[in-house]
Amino acid sequence: MAASRRGGVSLEDICAEFGVSHRTAQRMTEALDTAFANVTTVDDEDRRRYWRLETPPPERLQPRQETTIEALEIAARDARAQGRFHHARALEDLRDGLLARLSPRDATRSEADAEAVLAGLGQVMRPGPTVTLHPAVTDAMIEALRGPFRLRVTYGSADAAPRVIEPHGLLLGHRSYLVARQPSRSGTILNFRMDRIHAAEVLEESFAFAPGFTLEDYAAKAFGVYQDPAQYGEVVWRFAPEAAERAAEFRFHPTQVLEPQDDGRLIVRFTAAGWLEMAWHLYQWGDKVEVLAPDGLRALVDGYRRPDFDALP
Repeated sequence: MAASRRGGVSLEDICAEFGVSHRTAQRMTEALDTAFANVTTVDDEDRRRYWRLETPPPERLQPRQETTIEALEIAARDARAQGRFHHARALEDLRDGLLARLSPRDATRSEADAEAVLAGLGQVMRPGPTVTLHPAVTDAMIEALRGPFRLRVTYGSADAAPRVIEPHGLLLGHRSYLVARQPSRSGTILNFRMDRIHAAEVLEESFAFAPGFTLEDYAAKAFGVYQDPAQYGEVVWRFAPEAAERAAEFRFHPTQVLEPQDDGRLIVRFTAAGWLEMAWHLYQWGDKVEVLAPDGLRALVDGYRRPDFDALP
């Protein structure tokens, strides 16, 4: 109504149209002003107020952009932290385009509100050590995945012989991996550490992804990012009563099943590989968790379950 009526909409119009009280109509105009960035008000000779949306179609319905700008800024900072500068620039361009469409007053307000939220987040990046990636390499990976195209990479050391690989995806974390096949070696899907790729060149050679491959299913085979078919199997952990409630809040793995015990303990089951990454995580729980299976993981953590940690993860 506010967009279609040249003079705007009054409280009386709202009451008549929706069958609501005067106070409810006031709340509706407050919601209108909250939801849209281009609401103006005009008072007529009888001091009756009208609300209208100024901008002509099709840009008349312009939602407030604070949340969108916040989301784009967070995503851009995250992309830069991961070395995905091509994505970061695209996100920043999109953010700037949204700001350019707003009036100077609304743009300033949106920027101020977004900055306040970002400042309140304190730390947009995940704390902890990360491995620095080469921006040129990351951009090449993304371009190859868009094809998909084969890549010629220098891997391991800077003077290593180039190899041609077929990228299937990126696993991003404290240490990031390129998931790919190396046709000259085998059809097996492999993980290549991104920080050990010194150069990457996109080739004008397309390829077909491995039949039935999805990055989500592939990633779910590991606890973290490391893949080892020999270690893949059921994992069973048992948490002490004093740690059970905290452990139940964790999503250790997409396939996990939680089994609360009568004595207050908690059993967690899932299927994955990567014992070393599991051991790194289990160490944080001290002696409040024990490994029931597999035997190899239980042996790996044996002797490292400390009783003196005064806090849980």
